[in-house]
Amino acid sequence: MNARPLRAGARGGPNGPMAGPAVRRLPVGAESQPGGGTHFRLWAPKRHRVSVVLEAGPGAPAEIGLVPEKGGYFAGMAPEAAPGTHYRYRLDGGKAFPDPASRFQPEGPHGPSEVVDPAAFPWTDEGWQGLTLRGQALYEMHVGTFTREGTWAAAEGELPALADLGVTALEVMPVADFPGRFGWGYDGVSLFAPFHGYGTPDGFRHFVDRAHGLGIGVLLDVVYNHYGPDGCYLREFADQYFCAERRSNWGDTPWFDGPGSRPVREYFLATATCWIGEYHLDGLRLDATQTIRDDSDLHILAELGRCVRAAAPERRTLVINENESQEAALVRPPEQGGYGLDMVWNDDWHHTALVALTGQDEAYFTDYRGGPQEFVSAAKYGFLYQGQWYRWQYQRRGTPAFDLEPARFVHFLANHDQIANLVGGERPDRLSSPGRWRALTALLLLGPQTPMLFQGQEFSASAPFLYFADHHPELARWVEQGRRESLAEFPNLALPEVSATLPAPHDPTAFERCKLDHGERGRPGHREAWLLHRDLLRLRREDPRFNAQRRGGLDGAVLGADAFVLRFFGAAGDDRLLIVNLGRTLHLDPVPEPLLAPPARARWRTLWSSQDPRYGGIGTLDPEAAEMDRTVPNREQPRPRENWRIQGETALVLASEPG
Repeated sequence: MNARPLRAGARGGPNGPMAGPAVRRLPVGAESQPGGGTHFRLWAPKRHRVSVVLEAGPGAPAEIGLVPEKGGYFAGMAPEAAPGTHYRYRLDGGKAFPDPASRFQPEGPHGPSEVVDPAAFPWTDEGWQGLTLRGQALYEMHVGTFTREGTWAAAEGELPALADLGVTALEVMPVADFPGRFGWGYDGVSLFAPFHGYGTPDGFRHFVDRAHGLGIGVLLDVVYNHYGPDGCYLREFADQYFCAERRSNWGDTPWFDGPGSRPVREYFLATATCWIGEYHLDGLRLDATQTIRDDSDLHILAELGRCVRAAAPERRTLVINENESQEAALVRPPEQGGYGLDMVWNDDWHHTALVALTGQDEAYFTDYRGGPQEFVSAAKYGFLYQGQWYRWQYQRRGTPAFDLEPARFVHFLANHDQIANLVGGERPDRLSSPGRWRALTALLLLGPQTPMLFQGQEFSASAPFLYFADHHPELARWVEQGRRESLAEFPNLALPEVSATLPAPHDPTAFERCKLDHGERGRPGHREAWLLHRDLLRLRREDPRFNAQRRGGLDGAVLGADAFVLRFFGAAGDDRLLIVNLGRTLHLDPVPEPLLAPPARARWRTLWSSQDPRYGGIGTLDPEAAEMDRTVPNREQPRPRENWRIQGETALVLASEPG
């Protein structure tokens, strides 16, 4: 079939090129035109000829030559192509490949691309204003295991329950299309196209529209630190996408600062614009930013932050980043020399919490004690490591972050990585005592930082979360070996009897076992956890002391080997105490700690307790209502036999009231 060339910038019609430039939103990809037809554009500097092959749907079969443009781009109009048309690009008259900027891959990354018109979706979220920095309660979700069906439509059915729970924003694990039937999403290769196994692009849009209608924002996890190992055809179009000197453990890495790298940067920036603009998303979560290298004057991460805001000027957006090296500059404003991102995951808090929950201190947990001072310091300062020596890595860890607002730190008891690194992918509540888990849940959801739950945590789901990835046999063996080597840094997971129990990532049962059963939400042993999370999120939302999230708004003190207090200061002396005791019952007498003293002409009353039987607790004793000793001679008033008594494995919220 002979390719029919078009002149640069021309729009084709039934009788030849049509006058006027094409209307485009992004620099690359297939875009439907207002007057009909589809305009195609891609960057392929290593090629001399490019044509678009229409394989099925409107306008097919046909092959249309694209016109070279400056800078290695090719573009042209296919007047018959329309939404639903399947196509590929033929390069130099040889093989045809899917579009690197495809909006949908209905058969997966190795199949044809499909023309999609995002403007045709009937949005109903006109009043949605987006997300503010403060006041968020995040929820990490993997679409494929969030429901039995593993689709956008099924996930949408559970959104009302999350709204009732008090979730304000979803952090959806990566959905950029990847090969196979299942995977975490971090090996995505079609970076503009949602995974075909979850449904259509409009299914994703409908999910977001419904979430907004319920008052829930949606952020998407994106991977800009490496390319997936299977189905990435970028090298067929341009070698400049790759930097051989910076290859990571996960695969080839993007070359953001190489010679002629501007189109590479524009490609990744366009993916962000696509997700935010075409799906009405409220922001992005950037994976493993510590591995994204860029020596340009304007770092790609800073440019991404600007790009996200520009893509949705009518609403507030957030950019969250994962950064293992804890670089505070990422979330400082540009005028302070920062990158201008919004939030950062705080691994320090998770690590000390897991040590406190389980007693395990292997591998990267070795530099944490899980003690009360660590929790007090994290509540006040965010990162625990801000430049101190970190034995596990034989280097200093972190940077000073004393100036950052508490809301900029995302705290969590669990996330996809951390659960999968535990024995059998078990959730932390399964490896801890119920009382200790409830107490730390209270600290998570009432603390000044931004809390994040992992799917199913809210009802103590029985499903584990394992590592799973459906690859072809050769790659599957390589991935399984790499996974076992990675887990071997945990001595217990390296034991043969333990290692033998771990399913291979490509085993379908590893994926199926992780699917949530939302029916558990109402069953004994799970309903209690649901009520715990719902009540705590309501208290956080409704109590100004907890939702202020202001720097300097609290202080804390260690009360014992396993206990501490955080005092949240109110504007008019109406303070709150959050007392957490992770050990046995604590008797405090004397009490030389001023944070326990009530405000002037006030007393403390118990506002909330993790020992409420509704949550599976044993009942709450008033911490100050100690037994009185009436046998003391020469005293008109009896005195308490002890002062404060804090029940074991308990979290208490005390409110000041006149008294």
